[in-house]
Order: sequence, then structure tokens, then C-alpha cells
Amino acid sequence: MDDQFSRTALLFGSGSIDKLKRRRVAVFGIGGVGGHCVEALCRSGVGALDLYDGDIVDITNINRQIVATHRTIGQSKAAAMRERLLEINPSAAIEAHTLFYMPENAGGVELSAYDYIVDAVDTMAAKLELASRAAALGIPIISSMGAANKTDPTAFIVADIYETSVCPMARVMRNELRKRGVASLKVVYSKEPPIKPDLSGPGADETDRPGRRRQTPASNAFVPPVVGLIIAGEVVKDLIQGGP
Repeated sequence: MDDQFSRTALLFGSGSIDKLKRRRVAVFGIGGVGGHCVEALCRSGVGALDLYDGDIVDITNINRQIVATHRTIGQSKAAAMRERLLEINPSAAIEAHTLFYMPENAGGVELSAYDYIVDAVDTMAAKLELASRAAALGIPIISSMGAANKTDPTAFIVADIYETSVCPMARVMRNELRKRGVASLKVVYSKEPPIKPDLSGPGADETDRPGRRRQTPASNAFVPPVVGLIIAGEVVKDLIQGGP
């Protein structure tokens, strides 16, 4: 009998669906990239998902974040996303963590519990901490590079961090990870040079948040989702090709 994963099983085999149901993935950052990523993971049959984000839904998120609607404004992104995912797969084990992951609280997150880690946060300190800790633990991780200030969703590719170019965030990550002795990191990055945002209108500056820059990045409805879906595809394929 067909079930909600039967079409996916036609591609990867029923054994692969069973394998995905046994996997636990952590997604850090439930925004334009992370939200679309975690929903694709849920729709693919990943059995356990942990969602990390300390932010609440704001009206300015509606232009690109799948969790953002007028109904969810003011709600925790992680909690709202958990509710949405359970409507997609009520059998999934989904935990919402209202937390901005940063070096100072990283010790309270047990990364060794996960089969895969998705870094979809936008703060450099958090990205470096996740990459360093995952490398030390030997846990697969994939990291999103800059998706803001971009207009070409076809310019994103998957590569090792040390093979990247153009992307300013990737340049900083390369330099800092080299200092930390991290030998490799799978990333999704764009070869499109970032555009300069138009800062003449309202909302050009955002309220300070832990580790966040003040200038608001430009965004749209079609670039961050593509990055999230590319990441989800990499995670699903890696999990299927992994151990039992």
C-alpha cells in the first residue's frame, strides 16, 4: 500500500526509507535556508529532527521563510516549525530548542547525539563553533554560506570550504577553519558576487541580537529556499549511503 514516502522509495528503495526513519538530524537556524531544509528532511522521512533557533517570527521574515505567516508572527520559529512538521509527519520525533547557538552555550548541546548536523545560522562565531565541534566528534556536517544579497538561485554549488571562491563568508570561514585545524567542511555557496543592498528605505537596520550584524541583509523568496533544498538533498543522500 502506498504511504507518504512511497514516491521517495521509488527513487531510493524501501530499505533507504527505513534507514532515514532511524536517523536523527540537528538543524541550527530555522530561517530562509534552515526552514526549507528541515521541511524537506521531514518530507523525505528523517525520523528525528532537532530544531535550534532562538528567534521569533517577524513580519519581515514572510518574504522568504517557510515558517513565517501572518498567523505565526510573534511565535518561536523553532516551536512553530515543530508544529508544522508534525502536521507533515505525525510519527516523527521533533524537538524544538529556543536557543541562539553560540560558543558560550555550545557545551550545553550534545552534538554527539546526531547522525548529521545542518548549519543554517548566519553568525560567524556559531558557524565556526559548529564546524570545529563536529570535526572533533567526526559527525557529518554541511554548512550554508551567504544566501543574502543574492539574486541567482542557479549559482549555488556544493563544495569543500577550501575549494570555494567569490563568497565573502566562505573566505572568512576558510581562513578561520584553517587556524583551527579543521581539514574539510562541506558547504553550499554561490559564485554570484553579492549585490549592494538599497539602504535608502525603512528597515535598513535591525535590532541587535547576539552575534548579529546591525545592517539588514537583502533577501528574496527564491534564493534561500534553493540553498535549503540543496542542503537537504545532500543530507538525505549522505544518510542513505552511510551505515546501517
